[in-house]
Amino acid sequence: MKARDRYTQLTRGRSQFLDTAVECSRLTLPYLIQEDLSSRPTHQKLATPWQSVGAKSVVNLAAKLMLALIPPQTSFFKLQIRDDKLGEEFTPDIRSELDLSFAKMERMIMDHINASSDRVVVHQALKHLIVSGNGLIFMGKDGLKNFPLSRYVVNRDGNGHVCEIVTKELISRRILSEDLPEALPMVTPNSPGDDGYKTGSDDQDVEVYTYVTYDKNGRWVWHQEAFDKIIPGSRSTAPKNASPWLVLRFNTVDGEDYGRGRVEEFLGDIRSLEGLSQAVVEGSAAAAKVVFLVSPSSTTKPKTIADAGNGAIVQGRPDDVGVVQVGKTADFRTAAEQMQTLERRISDAFLVLQVRQSERTTAEEVRLTQMELEQQLGGLFSLLTVEFLIPYLDRTLHILQRNKEIPKIPKDVVRPQIVAGVNAIGRGQDQQSLVQFAQTLAQTMGPEVMAKFLDPGEYVKRLAAAQGIDVLNLVKTPETMAQEKQAQMQQMQQQEMLKQAGQFAGTPMMDPSKNPAMAESLKQQFDQAQNGQNQGEPPKSD
Repeated sequence: MKARDRYTQLTRGRSQFLDTAVECSRLTLPYLIQEDLSSRPTHQKLATPWQSVGAKSVVNLAAKLMLALIPPQTSFFKLQIRDDKLGEEFTPDIRSELDLSFAKMERMIMDHINASSDRVVVHQALKHLIVSGNGLIFMGKDGLKNFPLSRYVVNRDGNGHVCEIVTKELISRRILSEDLPEALPMVTPNSPGDDGYKTGSDDQDVEVYTYVTYDKNGRWVWHQEAFDKIIPGSRSTAPKNASPWLVLRFNTVDGEDYGRGRVEEFLGDIRSLEGLSQAVVEGSAAAAKVVFLVSPSSTTKPKTIADAGNGAIVQGRPDDVGVVQVGKTADFRTAAEQMQTLERRISDAFLVLQVRQSERTTAEEVRLTQMELEQQLGGLFSLLTVEFLIPYLDRTLHILQRNKEIPKIPKDVVRPQIVAGVNAIGRGQDQQSLVQFAQTLAQTMGPEVMAKFLDPGEYVKRLAAAQGIDVLNLVKTPETMAQEKQAQMQQMQQQEMLKQAGQFAGTPMMDPSKNPAMAESLKQQFDQAQNGQNQGEPPKSD
């Protein structure tokens, strides 16, 4: 089947999701998602929302998700040896050396990611996920590429696994003609029989379809077509667990090929806020307009009022002049209060932190509020970990190993573990529980009992693990602490011996005037020291 025909068939199941996504984009970020156009976009002016709460909420949530999934300062994964292989093939004493090697490889991989533009594309894809609930990322040689929902269709099986992907791109005919002249027929503009493939001129775009399937051999296979003909050199394959095509969803619904976005979940509040914002803005503009009315039967002339300056004295009666007033102050107040309620609900849903304005707001209260907001998206972090982080890491490792930038990692021994997303939330809860346990133990039973029952070394290790800190070469090992304790005890013994020697030197037994034997011993020691200094010196001449 041709890719264009398959794309047309699958668009029927996508129309409902695309229409909802276009409406959600119109209320938040109108430039994100537009309707599926078969030709070059008309570049019509996009409608501007009457409120910016939706745009602020989407951008804020996308930034927080990106920082949670791909942290800029730490690694979002760890290379660890499988526990069942540790005792069989590797002894526990070489665990530290392997951890150091793995840490170096992790830094090399993160340096590769930091040097690329992946975070920019991921941030754009996350905005599409929040608004439309769907996104497609292609990990090519030149970096990542994001496809909006209007440019691809997908087919899944009953378990939600991707079976087919068809993308549509608009590429300049001139570029394709220069690179692959044999792939494109010479079509005369407006020629008979080519009504479905009108290009107008060489400067217009050509529809290029990419057809991706999962074959029976367990590999991903794809090719590109233009004018229903396969472009030479466009065929490619990838392993099952290292596919460059990442089909993302925000929320999953059983039996649906596409996901649901966060904006769709709160579309009612955003619609209401949009309508109230428009009404309040237009009503406020009407109320701000100042119009003076002059009675037709009055002696006061309108020109006199119009020409009068500030503080001028003119002839007339105050009853002859009036001002048009809307008289909707109470209605505006009701609308404004409802807008504040809607804005607060939307901000809470999109993790926009609103600190309670009071004199006694503490930093701990702000931290707990932020943690509570982040825990609301635990299910989302789990889905993005499965559908984005793991395939993204597998593909990155596959590319770096194929280019021999990092050594080959045996999959049956070393297992990458994701430590970002929902795992980071779990570590935050472990840290909070651990600190609260220590504080409760110290307050209820006292520091002495706490020091008796609590192992400080184990507490430090668990606290570092809860915060995602590598304790290797940072926290002292029991062997190092035992050596330092032994050295400290020897130093204390030496100081004690010197102190006792000083006290013994002050006794009468050590006084030469009271102990002649001690005086003779000191004299002999002095003579021996003098003879040792004079050895090797020439005799003095008279």
